[in-house]
Amino acid sequence: MYATLIVVAVVWGGATGLLLPRAAYRLSVEPDRPWRDTCPAGHPITGPAGGWLGGTRCASCDAGVPARTPATDTDTDTATEAQAKAESPAPDTAPASSEAATTLAPDESQLPVADIPYAPSVLIPLLTALVCAALAAATGPRPELAVWLLFTPFAVLLALIDRHVHRLPDQLTLPLAAAAAVLLGVAALLPGAGGSWSLALLGGLALGVCYFVLFLINPNGMGFGDVKLALSLGVALGWYGWLVLFVGAFVGFLLGALYGLGLILLRRAGRKSAIPFGPFMITGALTGILLGALAVA
Repeated sequence: MYATLIVVAVVWGGATGLLLPRAAYRLSVEPDRPWRDTCPAGHPITGPAGGWLGGTRCASCDAGVPARTPATDTDTDTATEAQAKAESPAPDTAPASSEAATTLAPDESQLPVADIPYAPSVLIPLLTALVCAALAAATGPRPELAVWLLFTPFAVLLALIDRHVHRLPDQLTLPLAAAAAVLLGVAALLPGAGGSWSLALLGGLALGVCYFVLFLINPNGMGFGDVKLALSLGVALGWYGWLVLFVGAFVGFLLGALYGLGLILLRRAGRKSAIPFGPFMITGALTGILLGALAVA
């Protein structure tokens, strides 16, 4: 029974992992910028679910289709703007130019790296399959396993996006928190459930409030996306009780601190440098869930 369950989990993780790279590429953009809709060469991204699911391989590039070059439109717009600036009075253009520079060209050191590779990868489906296998082995045939397996691809996707551009999109974090509460509520009604729905809800509230307080204390060190992610992770960890919630949260902070310390020692970052905290939060939550599931078994 367990062997079959693990095999099914591996197949699920590998299959869903193959669908993640395209979504990770499209969602890995800086705040206030539209999602990517073209490959790096400029070809429109198409495919299942409106081009959101699938691998990072462009059929147009493989076929040798010339890349789209928006230079004509850009040059036209630039020439129009230059002519408008030349015709307008100097006193009016100076402040506008200064304001535009402040708005459109912020300190580049404050912006996350946006050069996201668009190439096939075996690491993402392999990682997703391994996580699903570990969850299946630890949880066994209990109803919450279905929830863990459903959430795993989204957790991996969020970790990838945050690693790329230090961002956790609301389009993923908020629905994930609501889905965690609803689906674990359904799991609690089924026979053999290994956790408590009421503790799950309290755990989501507690961890969300904790991260919100940290955000208020140091908004430069804790992003609000982390606060929203904490809601869903707190629900998942709270399912197995307060001790599991504490362990999962502590492991996340510990891993993040060790990573930041390592960067400082290697002189690749300073004490005030921003790091993507989402992957460490997710890894800590995974650790807590695995320990909690094993403790119930």
